[in-house]
Amino acid sequence: MNTSVDAMAMDAERPRTPRVAPHATHKLKLLLRREFWEHKGGFFWAPIWAGGISLLLTLMALVVGEVAARRALASGKMQVDGEVMVNGLDLGMITSRMDAEDMRRLAGGIDLSMLTSSMWPMIVLGFVVFFYCLGSLYDERKDRSVLFWKSLPVSDRDTVLSKVASAVLVAPALAVAAWIATMFAFLVLVSGFVLAHGGNPLTLLWGPGSPLANAGVMIASIPVYAVWALPTVGWLMLCSSWARSKPFLWAIMIPVMAGIFISWFDVMNAVDLDSGWFWRNVVARALGGVFPGTWIDVANTDVLQLKRPGDMIHQGALLKTMYSVLATPQAWIGAAAGVAMIAASIRMRRWRDEG
Repeated sequence: MNTSVDAMAMDAERPRTPRVAPHATHKLKLLLRREFWEHKGGFFWAPIWAGGISLLLTLMALVVGEVAARRALASGKMQVDGEVMVNGLDLGMITSRMDAEDMRRLAGGIDLSMLTSSMWPMIVLGFVVFFYCLGSLYDERKDRSVLFWKSLPVSDRDTVLSKVASAVLVAPALAVAAWIATMFAFLVLVSGFVLAHGGNPLTLLWGPGSPLANAGVMIASIPVYAVWALPTVGWLMLCSSWARSKPFLWAIMIPVMAGIFISWFDVMNAVDLDSGWFWRNVVARALGGVFPGTWIDVANTDVLQLKRPGDMIHQGALLKTMYSVLATPQAWIGAAAGVAMIAASIRMRRWRDEG
């Protein structure tokens, strides 16, 4: 007993090591994890379900095409020569007759098919981010959970920035991952169809196509998406922070009504601009920037060199086209406006606690 008392005394006299405050990145990681947990359905499952539906539609199209071809052959409406059999369509024979130009066009068509057939997760991304930002600050005031989160040692700045990062980085990264998974599943699905018809998927699909290059292009598109989406994210979060009810109506009504007012009274003529400029650069940027590919109007599409079908999906040209957006004033002026509205959202969250 004396030994235990002496040990306790020595422990009491031992100098205590001061606790180190958690690093800011650790707080941000926890906040990002919180956003993911609360919106896992939109961030994670929605792109996966979208990709699954696109694969199901692809399978249905292949089955319908196969059945239609067999019926046409049986009824005599489809005539083929003896070397190419539709009832077992000898794709291997067709491939052996292709020259270099045909293979180049085939590669362009395969890449285009991979991109378009797997775009559903990216389309869903626009809707997910739009409604996430619109409810990000309004919902926590509506259900009074903001009072709980304000009781934690986390600033309004960190909370709002974690929501911004979730919208422009986390959600696009998960959607791109779903897109890549859908693309490879699409190739596997079509490979089965090719095998069933006597073709070699390695020489007909995987060899001419560039799935890894396409995946790299999609991953590289995330920074462009983040910059282009900032004004929409800022506007929606600003509406979410100050609207006492129906933030969706406020977010849509204000820019649309402003556009109608400017169009009716030709306000833009005072600065030698037409009303279409306002709709493209203000209304569309405020509401549609979170949808992938809406930057195409300001991108330099000359590098795509759309002269031949095979040039359409050249990955280097796609990268140059995407990153040409970052050299335009529209991208950075919009980003600056988005940052300003995000800063205003942080200040609004500090005092508007209840819906």
